[in-house]
Order: sequence, then C-alpha cells, then structure tokens
Amino acid sequence: MTLSVVTSPAVIDLIGVLAYGELVSFERSASDAVLAPSLEDKIALSSMAVSEFHHFEALCRFLKDRGVDPLVAMQPFVEPLNTFHNNMTPRDWLEGLAKTYVGDAIAADFYRAMSVHLDAETSAIVNEVVQDSQRSTFAVERLREAIAQDPKVGGRLALWGRRLMGEMIGQATLVAGSRPALRDLVAQASSEQAISGLVNQLTVAHSRRMDALGLAS
Repeated sequence: MTLSVVTSPAVIDLIGVLAYGELVSFERSASDAVLAPSLEDKIALSSMAVSEFHHFEALCRFLKDRGVDPLVAMQPFVEPLNTFHNNMTPRDWLEGLAKTYVGDAIAADFYRAMSVHLDAETSAIVNEVVQDSQRSTFAVERLREAIAQDPKVGGRLALWGRRLMGEMIGQATLVAGSRPALRDLVAQASSEQAISGLVNQLTVAHSRRMDALGLAS
C-alpha cells in the first residue's frame, strides 16, 4: 500500500506511539504478574502480556510493510511515555490495576479518535489493537471486588485516578503539540479544531468510567 504524502507522517506517528505503548503495556503486565496475589491472577496477567507483545509485533510489521523502520517511528515517544510511567509508579497492586483501567481506556479513546481520519487499513489495525480489552476487564473486576470489601479503598483510588488523568492529558498534549502531523490529526478529531477539544472529550469519557466504578472523578 502506498500512503499519500499528507497522511503518511500522521500514520507513522500514530502507529509509532501505539507500538511503543503496547511494548510498555507488555512490560507492565509482566511486572504486575510478579505482584499478583493469586496464581489465577498471575496466569491471567501473563497471558495478557503475551497478547500485548503480539500487538506490538503486528504494529511493527504494519510499519515495515510500508517501508518504515519501527525503531525510528517509536523513538520520539520513548521519553514522554517513560516520563509518564516513571512519574506515576503505583504503590501497590490496586493502584497498578487502576492505572491499567484509566490509562488503557484513555489511550484507546485517543487512538480511536485519531484513526478515523486516516486510511482504512490504519484505522483497522488501530481498532484491532485497542479493542482487545482483556486488561481493562480484568482490572475492573478486581477493583470492584476490592472496593466492595473495603470502601475506604475507593477514596484512595479516586485520588489516584485523578492524578493519572491529569498526567496523561499533560503528556498527550505535550506530545501532540510537538509533532505537527499529530497536532493536525488532533484538530481533525476535535469538534473545536484544537487540542483542548479532544482533551474535553477524553475527560468526559474518563468521568463516566470512574462513575461506573463508584469513584469520584
């Protein structure tokens, strides 16, 4: 497939940041599996890690098939994504699950909003990757169980969720603003033709998800 000159930079950036995000998700799932409180949870998280690495490989193949070096495509996003994860290190198992729930959902909303303005093949692979919601479903089940057992946990996780949302929006705005192709794509995805419009969309969706858990957003 030959990409147009106009869409090519946006495709490279979007797939590049998604690919590195999946690589980091693989690392997170593998690390969370070590801390899992039960064998059942350990197996589930290990399985998710394998799935996320397969996503990473598929995205790399997508780039290579279009003559793009995946390492080059991912490189601009290594530092900002690493900064986010370093700044928001969970203190325990539950905060790790909340980070998974909040982070994966916001990222999925972002990628979906961007992908609809690109070619059909790019949109298809983006949706294929972000629709695999194993991690989020697992996190929601465990978080609800924990909150039901100890309602005090909810307050701490609500505060953590707000911090995660703020940090993610800050990093997303910084990255999109520094990449012309992504900045233009964000403008297309937002009804307000600005990054602030997309931020508002992401914030509203985040609030609904937190409400579904019974947590203040």
